[in-house]
Order: sequence, then C-alpha cells, then structure tokens
Amino acid sequence: MKKKISLIVYYLIANKLPSSFFPLGSFYNKIRVCLCKGFIEIGDHCKIQHRVNLGDGNNITIGNYCMINEYTYIQGAKIGNYVMIAPNVSIYSNAHIFDDVNIPMAMQGKTEELPCIIEDNVWIGKNVVIMPGIIIGTGSIVGAGAIVTKNIEPYSIVGGVPAKLIKKRINKN
Repeated sequence: MKKKISLIVYYLIANKLPSSFFPLGSFYNKIRVCLCKGFIEIGDHCKIQHRVNLGDGNNITIGNYCMINEYTYIQGAKIGNYVMIAPNVSIYSNAHIFDDVNIPMAMQGKTEELPCIIEDNVWIGKNVVIMPGIIIGTGSIVGAGAIVTKNIEPYSIVGGVPAKLIKKRINKN
C-alpha cells in the first residue's frame, strides 16, 4: 500500500515540481527522491529532475550519486553509481510482440521483462533510446540521439542509429 501511495503522490505532485536548478530546487529534489524511495530502490546523493517517468516502479534500481534529467522514461533498469542521464532518454525493458501477421500487433502482447543494466560511471546523452536487456559497461559514454540495440563494452564511446563504437576511452595493452 505504501508503494502505491508513494507512486501516486510522485506522479500527481512531486513529478511536476520545478527542476533542482530552480530556486529551492534542492528542496524539490529531496521531495522527489524521498517519494521515489517509497516505490524504487534508490541510493544516496541522487538527483531526479521534474517529469521523470519511472513507470510503475517495478524492476528499477538506482545507485548513488546519479543524475536523471527531465522527461526521461525508465521502464525497467538497474542503474549503477555515478550515472548521468541527460534529458529525454528512454530506457525500455520490454517491447510489443509482432510475430503473427494475422493478429493485430496491439493484440499480441508484450515480450518478457528484460531490464537494462547500466553499470557505474556512465554518461548517457540527450534523446538516447536503450532497448530491452541491454548492458552498458562501466565508464561508457552514449552520444546524444543514439539508439542502443546491442551491449556496450566498458569504457566505450558509442553513437549513431544504431549505436556503434566510436572509440575506446582507455587503451588496452
């Protein structure tokens, strides 16, 4: 019951409060994070900006020192520590089934739940889309506008549609 109440108050009130960049912003952020702790697992020193959609709160965990910016949608994900998520990011954990051409796609249901894993120290740029079950490795950067359809190795910089390796952040000897 507490989870449902926290979820309802978050979406009705806290989700609409001004960004943490506004005057009194840290106060608004504390309200949002406090309510989020009622329906998701969230670490310390996090910032959740206004209009962040956390679905029904199932299959979402957020580590310490994370920043999730406005208009982000998280359907299901395990997010590590020190992760920066820019505005308008979409992180999916399931999709529509479309295999049978004799049945309307809207009637075929959804795939099984496959939350994404975003490891520590990751930066996800604006307008990125991450498909279900994707693993983004430690220290990676996902360039703005990328659509991530495959796992990303640690310390990689990726971009594009679909996202492809641009370069590694560290040299392997």
